[in-house]
Amino acid sequence: MILGKRFTLIRIIGNSLLASMVCLFTSLGVSAGSWQQNVAAGGFNNVHIYTPDTQSPIGEGRALLVVLHGCTQSISAYLSANLEEAAESYGMVIAVPDAMNKAGFSCWSYWQGAKSRSAGDYANLLSLANTLTADSSYGIDADQVYIAGLSSGAAFANTTACLAPDVFAGMGISAGPSIGTSSSGAIGSCEYADVATRCQQYAGSYTASFDDQIASIAHGDADTTVDTCYNRQNAEGMADVYGVSELAGNSIIGATGRTAEEVLWQEGRVSMLWLNGVDHAWSGGDGASGSYINGSGINYASYLGQFFIDNNKRVDRNQAPVLSGVTAQESGGQLIVQGSAVDEEGSVDQINVLISDNIGNAYQYTAITQSDDRFLITSAALADALYVVSVTAVDNEGAVSAETKLTARVGPPPPPIAPVISNAIANVSGQCAAVSGDVYDENEDLTNVIVSYSTGDISATIEGLSFSATACDLPGGQQNITITANDAAGLSSNTQLNVFIDAGVTATLSEHISAGRLGYTEYATCYLEYGTDTFKLTEAVQSDGNCIWQDNDVSCFGVAQSCSTGGGNNGGGNGGSSSCVEFTTSNYYHKVAGRAYSTGNLFAPDYFANGSDDAMLGSTWGTVTLYSNNDTLWYVGACPSV
Repeated sequence: MILGKRFTLIRIIGNSLLASMVCLFTSLGVSAGSWQQNVAAGGFNNVHIYTPDTQSPIGEGRALLVVLHGCTQSISAYLSANLEEAAESYGMVIAVPDAMNKAGFSCWSYWQGAKSRSAGDYANLLSLANTLTADSSYGIDADQVYIAGLSSGAAFANTTACLAPDVFAGMGISAGPSIGTSSSGAIGSCEYADVATRCQQYAGSYTASFDDQIASIAHGDADTTVDTCYNRQNAEGMADVYGVSELAGNSIIGATGRTAEEVLWQEGRVSMLWLNGVDHAWSGGDGASGSYINGSGINYASYLGQFFIDNNKRVDRNQAPVLSGVTAQESGGQLIVQGSAVDEEGSVDQINVLISDNIGNAYQYTAITQSDDRFLITSAALADALYVVSVTAVDNEGAVSAETKLTARVGPPPPPIAPVISNAIANVSGQCAAVSGDVYDENEDLTNVIVSYSTGDISATIEGLSFSATACDLPGGQQNITITANDAAGLSSNTQLNVFIDAGVTATLSEHISAGRLGYTEYATCYLEYGTDTFKLTEAVQSDGNCIWQDNDVSCFGVAQSCSTGGGNNGGGNGGSSSCVEFTTSNYYHKVAGRAYSTGNLFAPDYFANGSDDAMLGSTWGTVTLYSNNDTLWYVGACPSV
């Protein structure tokens, strides 16, 4: 028993808690829910990356946890350390890099070399974190980037988090010698270190970012390799950096014989864990195995996921207000807009209402909610027209609600006119293409929106002025998607989107190797799974822009190489720089979407396509088709035939 341990509270972190986490499914271009092994990224030759099917329940997108191996430990040991469980439960991308500048027994060289953001593997780790965060296919929230490690990796992770507190919102230090200690301190007696002073010195001009950084410090109580004195020395050192005091009492976390004792500091800024029954190893929880991976304790990665979610100081946790029951009705040539707005955490400061017609007239109103959370706004007298009414609510911290958009008419309806489609876009994931956009019908007699894929027609879901439809199992290659809006008078309009679908390639192992998708290095692994049968490989885009060919569970994959499809699928449904996307809508909406700009007379401006400066006829409400191959240069006209 370690002196000073007390038992005052039992807190369970088990499967029931993990299952209760709110997780949002997303479809991204990377191989979600699987490992990408030996990826070259951020200055490292080999990084194992796990991308979950979930998002973090806080912030925007996924978290990123970079895990550093210990001495003599292969990064492949972490493939059996239950990191996937933590990744899925807490929406964390997990990256395990193999150190480039090893020292001693294949250790992270925390005791030697310059402690600088631009030096050695410190620079590589910053590059890795920034590269993965900048890659939209991973969907990483920059406010949820963390670093952890075991032993030498723990000391190196702590040093890196001190060098770059602006990048790393938190750290997880397991069995790590204190920063600034010598290599002898790792395997000999405890070596004193002024952790707080060193950490602040490493940070230099970035010390302000310590104000919202957090740290978890852990050590196995059965560790006979690295002195357990470092656990408290590291925890107290980081607490001094953050200026927080230790709270009274300890807690026991875990269940079914796998437990740890937890000490906390103020505001959850620092936690210290004693991993019961764990030797000098990463604590992976039930079923974990491998070199320096221990299955006798809790899943430390899962603990970190919960700790970071509970205590992250950088994520904006304020929830936007919620609108409900919004209506807009005509009365005596005016529009009466009313509804309810509720903010669970604070108060609704303002209701914003924008009333606009289809010739560019817009009228803005504001109001506040009453004690019963309701609001009512009456417009000025309006000319006869069909108006689009957009309503948002703003809370006391500036968070804006989702927009509620509806239509209301003043005066009699006009002669029949075809509906107008705008802002149409296709997002491609694998062999699925999700189409969405806006549809406006002056006569309010829209009957349907039909999305025609190569596999058949789908009737889109219509909500307010928006529509959406998705088709999967589409054939591979370049293809057009036609969107048609129909009204009750038999009038219609349509627009087309051009997308690239990667359907993969089905072949035998020998044929895949002959085509260069796989190499003989991968022969044994792939042959054990498929033998002489045919199997499908698809291209997965890597963080460096190259691609690897892989099967559906990434158990059989090739080396990184140039992408045959121009870099995979990205926004707008195109398949890279060689594919084209087009939009047909009014010049005004092209400008709003960033495809065009206007100059000249305020009431009758001239419009031009961004990048090409092609003239667009019809001023504000003229309807023009623009196309682009890269979302930067836009041209008047439809996509060229392919």
